[in-house]
Amino acid sequence: MPLNPQAAKMLEILAMMPPIDYSADGTKARAVMAAAAAAGPSPFGPGDEVAHIEDRTITGPGGPLGLRFYYPRANASNLPVTVYFHGGGFVLGCPKEHDNICRSLAKRADTLVISVDYRLAPEAKFPAPIDDGWAALCWVRDTAKTLGADASRIAVAGDSAGGNIAAVVAHRARDNGLTLCHQSLIYPVTDSALNTASYSEMGTGHFLTTEMMRWYWEQYLPHKSAGSDPMASPLRQKRLQHLPPATIVTAQYDPLRDEGEAYGLALIEAGVPVRMQRWPGQIHGFASMMGMIDAADDALTFVASALRESFDTTSQRAA
Repeated sequence: MPLNPQAAKMLEILAMMPPIDYSADGTKARAVMAAAAAAGPSPFGPGDEVAHIEDRTITGPGGPLGLRFYYPRANASNLPVTVYFHGGGFVLGCPKEHDNICRSLAKRADTLVISVDYRLAPEAKFPAPIDDGWAALCWVRDTAKTLGADASRIAVAGDSAGGNIAAVVAHRARDNGLTLCHQSLIYPVTDSALNTASYSEMGTGHFLTTEMMRWYWEQYLPHKSAGSDPMASPLRQKRLQHLPPATIVTAQYDPLRDEGEAYGLALIEAGVPVRMQRWPGQIHGFASMMGMIDAADDALTFVASALRESFDTTSQRAA
């Protein structure tokens, strides 16, 4: 399918953003992006209305760890929980920049969403974001009752680099006896190799580029060989059995398309239930582009429906 006209228009807007200086480290890129974001309102829709949003700070492995809470209903109790990890190549981003995704998932799946402000590279290299994600998940499990949440119904979710973190945290949860009921991976990063057909076909001109991903990995990994670690590249994990059911979203014009789908197929081969859908004509990041790309709404409804079903199934089994 040709590039969606809305996605094509979005590419024109994104082309006006300041380019990343690949000769500099991620701290400079972060400052440039923050200045650009502060220069005007976001072109994207705000997402669904939720009852309450609040920020908290817990003690993480590297110091204070920020969490943003999205409550779908007022005075709710025993809510299922979705621990969310934002995208940004392990270098950029924060919960605020993915607010619309978290709002929409909270409302549509009737779940408490907790978005993790994990440490970023290059200051905090692999596996620091994974360690932060695991710490946040354990804290949620241990304090669920005081949060108005149900510790037996916890899911992880994330987009792009956040999808990588969600996938790897799911591995760690399985290995440590923490049962998750679902994992939602939105155009996830699953391998550091950059050698798929979608990188060859879509690696330039479609927002996320091969050059950009190479730079992200260079910022994130302490050394290149660390990319072969399954905690960095979950597609290289040889033991995928007994992971939670997964929902995977990919986009046709995304260099990450093939590695996301390869991970989904590997999960299926390992006996993990998977719902996987490729959005035709779409680019990387489209799910956050509400108000500009209609497919964003469809993709988030797809993800939220699978989350809600997993939460309901877990409740029925416990009854």
